[in-house]
Amino acid sequence: MSDTIGASPEDTQQVYERQAAAFDNTRSRALFEARWLARFAACLPNSGRVLDLGCGAGEPIARWFMAEGFAVTGVDFAAPMLDLARARWPEGDWRQGDMRKLDLGETFDGIIAWNSFFHLRQDEQPTCIAHMARHLAPGGSLLITVGPGAGEAAGTVGGEPVYHASLSPAGYATCLEENGLRLTGFLAEDPDTNSHTVLMARKEEQAV
Repeated sequence: MSDTIGASPEDTQQVYERQAAAFDNTRSRALFEARWLARFAACLPNSGRVLDLGCGAGEPIARWFMAEGFAVTGVDFAAPMLDLARARWPEGDWRQGDMRKLDLGETFDGIIAWNSFFHLRQDEQPTCIAHMARHLAPGGSLLITVGPGAGEAAGTVGGEPVYHASLSPAGYATCLEENGLRLTGFLAEDPDTNSHTVLMARKEEQAV
């Protein structure tokens, strides 16, 4: 990553730690994600286990899945974000961790990484997808937001720049296939989700 985009991937965790309250206060609760969440949930067993990677303060993604009866495990690397989630749902399963080193020793029916996975560098994303594949039960589903094409960009959280990166759609398809995952949905800059680019995949029943 060069300074030309105005953000460094090494700063992402610290930005979210500093700006946890500001991010939570401004995070939309309008559930513009609902159509994709419902499509994803339809692929999961009733009361299935969902891993929310980059769960933040739990609003609105983890809350939606809990309300739908799923057992949610939330993982985030920013402790102040998890403090907010625990204050809202003290009985919840909230864990501090880094998706780049994901090793929970258990599997889930679904994994979602909405607005979190794309903070990883391009060279880190294939390794993270491999980690996610290992944490998916056979037949499990994955839902992540990525970029519309290969490249780097900068966003903002609480007025501070944050790093974003993406592979190409073909690059993701190849990486998924290499990890026993089949692409089941991809829509670039979906106008119904505030122009998020959304990717869905399914782990093959006999994947190892």
